[in-house]
Amino acid sequence: MRDYPKLAADILEAVGGEENIIGVSRCATRLRLVLKRSNTKAKEKVTSLPGVITVVENSGQFQVVIGQHVGEVYDALTSLVNVELADEQSDNKGTVVNRVIATMSAVFAPFVYILAAAGILQGVLILINLFFETFAETGTYEVFSFISWAPFTFLPIFIAITASKHFKTNTYIAVACCAALVSPTWAEIAGRITAGETITFLGIGLSETVYTSSVLPPLFLVWILSYLEKFLNKRVNEVVKPLFVPFLCMLIMVPLTILIIGPVTTIGANGIANGYNFLADNVPAVAGAIIGGFWQVLVIFGVHWGITPMVLANFDMYGRDSFQAYQTIAVIAQVGAVLGVILKAKSQETRKVGVSAGVTGLFGITEPAIYGVTLRFKKPFLFGCISGAAGAIVASFFNPYYFAYAGLPGPLTIVNGIDADYPLSVWGIIIGVAIAVILPVILIQIFGFGEDTAKKTGDESLEKERKQSGGSQQTNEAKNNEETVCAPLRGKVVPLSAVPDKVFNSGAMGNGAAIEPADNKLYAPFDGTIVMLAPTKHAVGMRSESGVELLVHIGLDTVHLNGSPFVLNVKEGEQFKKGDVLLTFDKEAIEQHGLKTITPVIVTNTNAYQQIIIETVEETEALQPLFTVVK
Repeated sequence: MRDYPKLAADILEAVGGEENIIGVSRCATRLRLVLKRSNTKAKEKVTSLPGVITVVENSGQFQVVIGQHVGEVYDALTSLVNVELADEQSDNKGTVVNRVIATMSAVFAPFVYILAAAGILQGVLILINLFFETFAETGTYEVFSFISWAPFTFLPIFIAITASKHFKTNTYIAVACCAALVSPTWAEIAGRITAGETITFLGIGLSETVYTSSVLPPLFLVWILSYLEKFLNKRVNEVVKPLFVPFLCMLIMVPLTILIIGPVTTIGANGIANGYNFLADNVPAVAGAIIGGFWQVLVIFGVHWGITPMVLANFDMYGRDSFQAYQTIAVIAQVGAVLGVILKAKSQETRKVGVSAGVTGLFGITEPAIYGVTLRFKKPFLFGCISGAAGAIVASFFNPYYFAYAGLPGPLTIVNGIDADYPLSVWGIIIGVAIAVILPVILIQIFGFGEDTAKKTGDESLEKERKQSGGSQQTNEAKNNEETVCAPLRGKVVPLSAVPDKVFNSGAMGNGAAIEPADNKLYAPFDGTIVMLAPTKHAVGMRSESGVELLVHIGLDTVHLNGSPFVLNVKEGEQFKKGDVLLTFDKEAIEQHGLKTITPVIVTNTNAYQQIIIETVEETEALQPLFTVVK
């Protein structure tokens, strides 16, 4: 997808235009919209657009998952929408939890790749020091080291920039206030207080809290600043406003932060971090199981940004964090699930999507893997979660930690777990990662990867692939984990999606096809057993010897005919052979009642099969191959 302006315009049209948007933001992979009204059709339309992976509605947001090109789409969309007006309308939208999550996403997403790049540089330095012990004593190492730490040291300034845009306050005032928090002079003052000296401001004692690498203090500073600036802008004379509003904001906000906001929010963040650490230190297996098993569930709903302050608080307090160690295992488990699908899938298209999604997973970005493969087939996502939990539990016995922050934990950041004081840490992570990669592959090879919920039966690429492989020549016998279901009627083959009945065309009953009958006989499509006969005789349920469960529903709404046009030749529980006439019906009588004779032929246990491949025919004779089920 390269025409991002067109995609943005299509999304805007699908969600109801500019007048329906009351909030616009983005994170690393998602376009996040707050809508006045949302409906199922909008979700379906946007999901079907080229370049859109999926749509998630959560936390009061209409989240369009796009991937690494979300920035281009966001820029194109904001050029079409009055963002400032929209955001003003969305100030009080949603619950407190939803607004907190939205804020974390808006603040951290724009610069997460900067932190990720710095974390990778730290990992590279760790590797070099392993092989060249004297490298740490060189000026080259010192330069690269301070470069890698700079984004974390001055993190409050990054937060000032993004938070000021989110809270709609003056960016330069926000940066000036947050720059004061990371001033070397304040660090020196805090150091003197820590050493025992008493220093006061207007008679109030100052705390020793420092704000380099901090998250909540600058975030709350900018939030409160947004209200203060609005208050002052309404009351300060226009002539002196450009000078005195910044003057008063700095004069008020910096002291307020170092006296109250900073110490209080730091205690809060540290308290949450210590709560997690208590769990991780006392029952590490439980902590590992929770994070390894459920982290990707948070990613699905886009609420994973909320954990960032806690993780950064751990690095600030202790210089290490176990959460990201377990998080890495959870991420890699989804990559392992994708690998399992690639190895198991027969569809060339499925393998192609899997390779693409797996590559992005190597960089710690799992949305393409989740929405493109694992969640699409359901089973792989579950296997990935189970494997992530298993790998994290095993790793927990080795006290795994990250010693450098990873913006996007994944395979490239495993080296962040190396530290001379914790030699077993990285080995625990490696073992956990190995389990996370291998276990889902094994589970998928044994249990399969489920039904493709994104690709409907009759998809042209699957039909083409099946045709090229000579699938239409299969007989009724199960061959190579496949079974051919023959047409039970003679007539015109119609896609299930074209059946004018929501129960059938939605796929709720299962996948299959439909036939416009040309005669009045229903034949057995395989050897099997009758498992259900409708009291009104219009529907027959049957099971093949290998387990394919088939429903044949003669006509639509024919239940109202009370069985008058139908004559049954079988009973429930009775066995039959392929070609037996199961029932006959009066086609003309059905039509005289104004009812359609189109007959859905559906595999009701669709979930037991990987694929159901429709034959590419417009007309069929009875007992000719209709579709193939693949186990």
